[in-house]
Parts: sequence; C-alpha cells; structure tokens
Amino acid sequence: MKDKNFTGIPKELQPWDGFTRDTMAVRITVDKRRYGKNVTIIEGIDPKMEDVDDIAKQLKRKVASGGTVKEGRIIELQGDHRDSVKKYLESIGFKTEVVG
Repeated sequence: MKDKNFTGIPKELQPWDGFTRDTMAVRITVDKRRYGKNVTIIEGIDPKMEDVDDIAKQLKRKVASGGTVKEGRIIELQGDHRDSVKKYLESIGFKTEVVG
C-alpha cells in the first residue's frame, strides 16, 4: 500500500485507512469489440489506494499485450487474458472475481 496523503489529514484519521488490497473486490470481464476483438476489462482497483497506471503497466508486461487505463480506474487489455490477470492480481494480494 502506498503512502498517499491528499488531504493533509493525519494518517490515523484518513478515511481510506483500513482498506487493503484483500478487501477490494476486483472484477475481471471480457468484452467483444468491433471486428471480433476481445478486450479484458479490470474494474474495482481504488485509485486513491493504488497506482492504477503502474498496475496496468505490470499487467501489460505480464500478458504481453497492449492496453490502456480509462477514467483513471478501469484497465483494458487487448485480448482475452482472464486467467493470467486473475493469477497475477491474486499473487500481489487482490481478491478477484471473474465474470463471464
């Protein structure tokens, strides 16, 4: 967990204190886009607690595909990588749920 202090409030009183990776419910889904291309979508990672861009970068490197971060909180990877993404996210401490 990264030490991020956006508010200036002492660490003991921060509202997100106590939330950890294993309490976040990360959803992994696959969407079919135009021309029959599959996209793996990862939702549920809290951008206040985690560096979503860094996690996306690690996932892209792990599954060897392109991808992007949408709205600062949704990771999209090109292709169907549900199993690899689930295994990697669980290895770094997230609780995952594969939908679909």
